[in-house]
Amino acid sequence: MSTTNSLSVSHRILFLNTLAFTVCFACWTLNGVLVTFLVDNGIFKWDVVQVGWLLGIPILTGSIMRLPIGILTDKFGGKYVFSLLLLLCSIPLFLLPFADSFFMFALLSFLFGMVGTSFAVGIGFTSIWYPKEWQGRALGIFGMGNAGAAITTFLAPSLLNQFSIDDPQNGWKLLPVLYGATLVIIGIIFLIFTKNKKNENQTKSVPQMLQSLKCARVWRFGAYYFLVFGCFVAYSQWLLPNFMNVYQTSLVMGGLFATMFSLPSGVIRAFGGFLSDKFGARKVMYWVLSSSVILSALLMVPKMDISTSGPGVMATKKGIITAVSSTLVKVGEKEFPIITKVNKPIENTIFPTRNSWQQVVVSENQEVKKKELIAKGITDIHFSANMWVYLVLVILIGISWGIGKAAVYKHIPEYFPTEVGVVGGMVGMIGGLGGFFGPIIFGYLLTATGVWSSSWIFILLLSAACLIWMHITVTKIMNEKQPILSKEMDRK
Repeated sequence: MSTTNSLSVSHRILFLNTLAFTVCFACWTLNGVLVTFLVDNGIFKWDVVQVGWLLGIPILTGSIMRLPIGILTDKFGGKYVFSLLLLLCSIPLFLLPFADSFFMFALLSFLFGMVGTSFAVGIGFTSIWYPKEWQGRALGIFGMGNAGAAITTFLAPSLLNQFSIDDPQNGWKLLPVLYGATLVIIGIIFLIFTKNKKNENQTKSVPQMLQSLKCARVWRFGAYYFLVFGCFVAYSQWLLPNFMNVYQTSLVMGGLFATMFSLPSGVIRAFGGFLSDKFGARKVMYWVLSSSVILSALLMVPKMDISTSGPGVMATKKGIITAVSSTLVKVGEKEFPIITKVNKPIENTIFPTRNSWQQVVVSENQEVKKKELIAKGITDIHFSANMWVYLVLVILIGISWGIGKAAVYKHIPEYFPTEVGVVGGMVGMIGGLGGFFGPIIFGYLLTATGVWSSSWIFILLLSAACLIWMHITVTKIMNEKQPILSKEMDRK
């Protein structure tokens, strides 16, 4: 009976953790929609650089502060840390309507960006309520709060439009107030209905707790999380301009496509936890990283038109050109048919289409030698990078990353059972930095190459690096633990 009651309390804590994290994640990504709306409607005259900073500042705050918040969770328990976080972060949201300059907006964005640290709190507070065999599923369910990003991208534009009908200049101010009020309500609910719990064996000082960060395993997990979480956050913002520029979608349609990427990736995380419990986190990560390599390799092929040299026509013997037309070249008495260009309609096909023809490069009465070119070949290759195929691939890689997010955090309580908050905070910080630096890296790549799909080349290289690092580590561990078996396998 006591076990049943204990599990009931654990499930209640998990539900409230997930609810609070979902709301926090929605607030964390608020500027992506709000700042874009303010600039598009001329309410603030911020330039591209200022907009970039306002989008990135909350992500940066929520990332770099995860480690200290994780330490506080380990020391004092999640109930008080999470409740205080929710209530305090509502204050800058209530003050946001009074911001009348870039500096004030940036400062308040920095402060409410602290909601991004909720992940470190929830990970530590969730894992301590569940036994080892349940932790993968529990942490996966908690991680579904990532779907909060989809809530903001889906609902916030409609709310802003609705609020601005009567007052186009000031209607937007209701949105941050609404978000702030939601944080207060969830904070009070969390304070009343949760029960505090912390690791009673935790007697380490903060410097001792930080010793675990010297372990290379922490940084390896951080690299995985930089990919599966950081790049997920980065693409949640990057896909909207990507679709609008490459496929000329509307703002609403592009936002819908971005939501189709972020929503499944957040929801599938619970399934990733189940798979990690059933098959082991390492096996799941092999699948995730391998699929990320394959899918990013497919996504990096850009929408393009290529004109290149094709099969030409050469003289078979020495002679004089006796006749030249667009369809025929005559050398002496021998005729050489020429393929003319056919104007094919450009179609949005799945596979590349080819159009080849030949262009005469000689003139009548000209003497040609054997093997001399008389008509050069030209081939045009058109690849439309079909939008629907692209969207499906984007959704698939998002799902893969969603499963990977759960698998990474399944490792932490197994290897660091008494430092989940610290290690989880560090791994989360590295992952969050991916969300901050990702769009910056993508922007530089776009500027350097002029190709939108260049960001996927970065993902391909990062995925391959993580996969190789993990495989080398696993192989090394197996060789150390089973040297005799390893030698036997090498001999065979």
